[in-house]
Formats: sequence, structure tokens, C-alpha cells
Amino acid sequence: MNTLFLAANNNGSSMWMIILFVGLMVLMYFTMMKPQKKQQQQRMEMMNKLQKGDTVVLIDGLHAKIDSVNTKDKTIVVDADGIYLTFSRMAVQKIVSEPAAEEPAPTAKEENAKAAEKPEEKTDAAAEEPAKAEEEKPADEPEHSKDETPSKE
Repeated sequence: MNTLFLAANNNGSSMWMIILFVGLMVLMYFTMMKPQKKQQQQRMEMMNKLQKGDTVVLIDGLHAKIDSVNTKDKTIVVDADGIYLTFSRMAVQKIVSEPAAEEPAPTAKEENAKAAEKPEEKTDAAAEEPAKAEEEKPADEPEHSKDETPSKE
């Protein structure tokens, strides 16, 4: 009986079902598919930046240094402690460190911070010097205790 009642009352519910279904598809796109595409694009950029000398971690956990990159075959040759292995570029999970290129020049804020720290260090060192001098002064007491008597041999 309830089934007949629900079937008879179907005037606008199919429209709401379609709207709900489309809404769920849009939500799924923005929560699942778009972030996955962005992550895949970042990974492809990383694969294209691979160069000789980069230290990488492969998908199987192997830590190695890239010896050569073959862009035609999309492969890399890695040096793992003297053992040379050839892998697909897609086998690289992440780049641990890139070869040392240029160190960025310190910014004005960093230079000001360093300059501000240096005078404080000098004042701290000056305050510590008298304390060290007092510790180094010889004591007036003899080195042996009063109970001991020096023996003459």
C-alpha cells in the first residue's frame, strides 16, 4: 500500500533527484578529481625537472643519486652506492635534495637581524669574563686538609 502511495505522489520528486545527482557529481569533481589532477600535474613538473646529481627516493624506498637522465626514453640511471640501475622517471617518488647551485643572497631583514644579534652577544661575553676571572683566582687555603700532616721523606 505504501508503494502505491509513493508512486502516486511522484509529481516533482524526479526533478529533485536529478538536481541532487548533479549536485553530488559537482561536489565529487571539486573534492576528488580536481585535486588529483593538480597533484598529477605537480608530479609531472617534478619529473621534468630531474637532472644529474639530484638525490631522489624511488617508489620502492631506494635512496639514490641520479647519474643520467634520458628524455627520449623517459628513463633515469641512478647510482645507489656504486650500483647503476635504470628506472623509469615515474619511479621517482620525491627529490630529496637538488645539486648545490647558488645560495640565495640574504635579504635585508636577515642582515638586520644578524646585526642586531651581534652586539648582544658581545655584551653577554663581556659580562661572563669577570665571572670567569673570579673562578680562576687561586684559593687562599692550602691544597691539603688540616687533618693531614705533611710527611718528610
